[in-house]
Amino acid sequence: MDFSQNSHFVKMEGKFLLSLFLAISVSVSAALQHQTFVLTSLPIPDLSWLTQKDLELEVDDKASPESEITFSLNLHHVDNLSPVLNATPESLFEFRLRRDAVRVKALSTVAAANASRNPALSRDFSSSVISGLAHGSGEYFTRLGIGTPAKYVYMVLDTGSDVVWIQCSPCKKCYKQADPVFDPKKSSSFSGVSCGSPLCRRLDSSGCTANRQKCLYRVSYGDGSFTVGEFSTETLTFRRTRVKKVALGCGHDNEGLFVGAAGLLGLGRGKLSFPTQVGRRFGDKFSYCLVDRSASSEPSYLMFGESSVSRKAIFTPLVTNPKLDTFYYVGLNGISVGGSRVPGVTSSTFKLDRSGNGGVIVDSGTSVTRLTQPAYVALRDAFRSGASNLKRASNFSLFDTCFDLSGNTVVKVPTVVFHFTAAEVSLPASNYLIPVDSEGTFCFAFAGTRSGLSIIGNIQQQGFRVVFDLASKRVGFSPGGCV
Repeated sequence: MDFSQNSHFVKMEGKFLLSLFLAISVSVSAALQHQTFVLTSLPIPDLSWLTQKDLELEVDDKASPESEITFSLNLHHVDNLSPVLNATPESLFEFRLRRDAVRVKALSTVAAANASRNPALSRDFSSSVISGLAHGSGEYFTRLGIGTPAKYVYMVLDTGSDVVWIQCSPCKKCYKQADPVFDPKKSSSFSGVSCGSPLCRRLDSSGCTANRQKCLYRVSYGDGSFTVGEFSTETLTFRRTRVKKVALGCGHDNEGLFVGAAGLLGLGRGKLSFPTQVGRRFGDKFSYCLVDRSASSEPSYLMFGESSVSRKAIFTPLVTNPKLDTFYYVGLNGISVGGSRVPGVTSSTFKLDRSGNGGVIVDSGTSVTRLTQPAYVALRDAFRSGASNLKRASNFSLFDTCFDLSGNTVVKVPTVVFHFTAAEVSLPASNYLIPVDSEGTFCFAFAGTRSGLSIIGNIQQQGFRVVFDLASKRVGFSPGGCV
């Protein structure tokens, strides 16, 4: 045998395989889908969060009954009190991530606890939404009127809980809020709920006064926060629309992370949430749109009624968790990066089992999308590969994939697409690459969780009108900004 010829053949074969590999690599690289990402900076705190028009509406006592008016309003979204708190954009962002970690733990705790258990249409109305970040309570607030005459206060918006409640005097213990504490004795529409009423029986945790005449409630959250008080009905005013006899907790002992807000507007799917209580009055439909604070001056909003459903929305069916009716579960069947499906990330990755474990929820109060760990690792690795042209930076907080984009104004980044059941949602680059400091560091805005529950957070929802069509049991996403 001529070993020299054989050696030459091996070398030629090696060169051929190397050329083939390079050709394939170039082809794959060329096929990778990118989009243009215009860099922004962390939002600067702003005090222009309350307009004169809003002030005028709050002193207007000519609100109409819900059946007599239809309207849509621009709403505000800013980190409004941060200048008062001497907060910098960096400190606000770090605080947001700390709160986010608490929020995720709380939702996961609720889901795990429940999984372990044994078995006439009105006109539209809307309300303003502003960031609650600077208050230290929730991600988004709405300002609405309580009682008659209406007293306007900030309420946390929460699609991850049900019971509506507000701090009430006299306070056994109340945390600090931006507005005066509500006094039920000064409202002509306030009415206590009797101990034996159907409303009282709907509460997961209820009690009675010593004479058994008044229903008492207690709501505890996974982060240790709680509210305790008298269960009642009251009128809520959304700008000039009054919604009567809304069941809510009048809390006399309230502790936890709700500083700044007067209470909470529960927007979950449970039997005592605001949408469930009054759904028939607005067609069982509501939506919100949350702006990217760093890139838009458009307002965020919350809207109820037929006009809340965008014609451009693409819908995915709601998934029912037999163990927990609060959260908005959806089917996520995969994720694409750069136009290609991420290997190993399928519907089975996010399956909600019969015991109530796993699944994917859409949540307004969580910032960063959390994916079950195997899915996150696969997504992260695919994005790192597609963004190999970008200069890497050190990890930041919970983010392990960051880039140094200083000196750039525009870069090309791989596309990211969620494949929901019957709906594909393509994310703008600003919904998954976010600034984390003022030095040009941007991070991939996803994180892993060892909990079985995956959460689509509000950073990924930015600029979409998110429609909750409860009448048809579906959630929709309408791109194009909050207009």
